[in-house]
Amino acid sequence: MRVLAIGECMAELAPTGTGDDLRLGFAGDTFNTAWYLNRCAPDVKVSYLTCVGDDAISDKMRAFICASGIDDGFVQTAKGKTVGLYMISLNNGERSFSYWRGQSAAKDLANDPAVLDQAMADTDLIYFSGITLGILSPQGRANLLAALRNARTAGKTIAFDPNLRARLWASDTEMTDTIMQGAAVSDIALPSFDDEAEWFNDAAPRATVDRYLAVGATTVIVKNGVAPVIYVAPSECGEAPVTPVETMIDSTAAGDSFNAGVFAQLANNTPLAQSIAYGCKLSRAVVQQRGALVPLDLTQIVIK
Repeated sequence: MRVLAIGECMAELAPTGTGDDLRLGFAGDTFNTAWYLNRCAPDVKVSYLTCVGDDAISDKMRAFICASGIDDGFVQTAKGKTVGLYMISLNNGERSFSYWRGQSAAKDLANDPAVLDQAMADTDLIYFSGITLGILSPQGRANLLAALRNARTAGKTIAFDPNLRARLWASDTEMTDTIMQGAAVSDIALPSFDDEAEWFNDAAPRATVDRYLAVGATTVIVKNGVAPVIYVAPSECGEAPVTPVETMIDSTAAGDSFNAGVFAQLANNTPLAQSIAYGCKLSRAVVQQRGALVPLDLTQIVIK
């Protein structure tokens, strides 16, 4: 199986747990999923499509992508630009972010339709997010959505995490309308209920499921904190229990790692319920360490 993740990898400044010290790393929602997927499913070829600058930190990011075992064949370079930067602040394990992405080259990742078409032709599952859409220009969004629509028609599986982030959008209406456009070109939608309740006024996770099914998604998996994951697919539906952690250290990549766990198991033709259970266990292990990308003992993350 071949997976292509599309989005923005950023420079990350994360607390070390020692005073005010910060550690430099690289992370971003779709990249985090690609990184964890590569670890959970080494037989899956994972590629990343983004755009970086031509400066030293961009070179360092690209080297990190390659060193992580992720194919960088579709990483583009924009002259005179750099990568975005964010800093994590933690309060009892819950994170908040400060961003600097004005010169982020990733905004240009969908400028060339030919690059998009070439990358999508060489893959089986394509993964993108609402953040991917949010950083792009209107033309870039149109290019990406058209390429995804064509890829789905050609038999590729499209997976989408809405990841609603209002600060990326000119208006709330632009955000919600574009998110549903993203859902309409997708086979698998992985929304988070707290976001959906806030921005779409969903009264319950089932309302979220129904809205995504109505625009064309065929599998919807609704994450809901410590509440059960609700899922509906063509051949199965149900609820998957979530075991809360005793101490939340850092929730930065909770949803990203969950998605990776689901994709890793689906690549092995694991039933959806078991794939979700694996995603929950992976996410649970991730949030008990600091930072977006953390070391894991995969022998302790198994499904029965």
